[in-house]
Amino acid sequence: MRPEQQGVEVAVLVSVGRHPITGRARRADQDARGLELALGLERQLPGSRVSLLHAGPRGEESEAALRGYLGMGLETLTLLEQAEGADAIPALAEHLAAAPPQLVITGARAERGEGSGLLPYALAERLGWPLVNGLAAVERVENGVATLLQALPRGQRRRLKVRLPAIVSVDGAAPVARQSAFGPARRAELEATPVAAEPDRELAQWQLAPARKRPKRLKVIKAASARDRFKAAAAKAEGGGGQVLADVTPAQGAEAILKLLREEGVLPR
Repeated sequence: MRPEQQGVEVAVLVSVGRHPITGRARRADQDARGLELALGLERQLPGSRVSLLHAGPRGEESEAALRGYLGMGLETLTLLEQAEGADAIPALAEHLAAAPPQLVITGARAERGEGSGLLPYALAERLGWPLVNGLAAVERVENGVATLLQALPRGQRRRLKVRLPAIVSVDGAAPVARQSAFGPARRAELEATPVAAEPDRELAQWQLAPARKRPKRLKVIKAASARDRFKAAAAKAEGGGGQVLADVTPAQGAEAILKLLREEGVLPR
C-alpha cells in the first residue's frame, strides 16, 4: 500500500534585494522564487504551513522590500532584528533550532552585501542538516523523506531523496514568483524580535564594490555555409583541458585546485 503524502512545515529565508538598474531595495528574485515554490507545496501537500523569516536591521527601505514577500499571500513575517553588519547565521540557527521546521528554503545568493552564496552551507553545517542546491521542485514527502528535483546545467534534472529536516536553495530554475499585491502587503504584520547580535568581524575588514561580469571568450567559428555555422554555434561545448581526480588525498586535491586557480588568473602566480 502506497503511503500517504504528508504536509510539511516550511520556513522560507528572505532577504532585502537590490534592483539591478536603479539599485533600489526590493524583494530578492531567488528568495521570491523560493517562496513561490513553498506556496505551491500548500496546494500540493494538504496540511503544509509556510512561514517567512528574515534576520537584519529594521528600516523604512528594508521594511518596504520585505512587505513585497507578504504581498504574495502571507499574513506575517518573523523579523530577527539586529544591528547593521551583524552576522545573521547565529541568529537564524538559534531560531530554527528552537522550533525546527521540516524544510528550509533559501535563495542561492543574496543581491546585497557579500552575495557569496555561503549562507545555506554555513547554516546547514551549524544545524547538522543536509543541504540540496539548485532545487527545481519538491515532488513528494513520505515518511519524513522528501523527493526533490534538482536542476543541472543545460536543462537537465536529477531526482534526489533527502531525509528531513533539510535546507534547500533555489535559483533561476525554480518557478517564477507571482506579483505582490500592495494592499495585503501593507495589512500584513512584521513580528520583530530583538536578538543578540554577533558582529561579522571578517565583513568589517572587507571593501565592498559592485560586481562586474567577467568577459567571455568568443568561439572562432570557421564554416562555409550558414547551416554549418549554426551547428557550430549550437554545439555543446566540450572541455579540452579538464582533469578527473579520483582516489586522491585532500592535500593533492587542494594542490590541483590551487594550480587551476593560478592558471586561470584568479590567484597570483
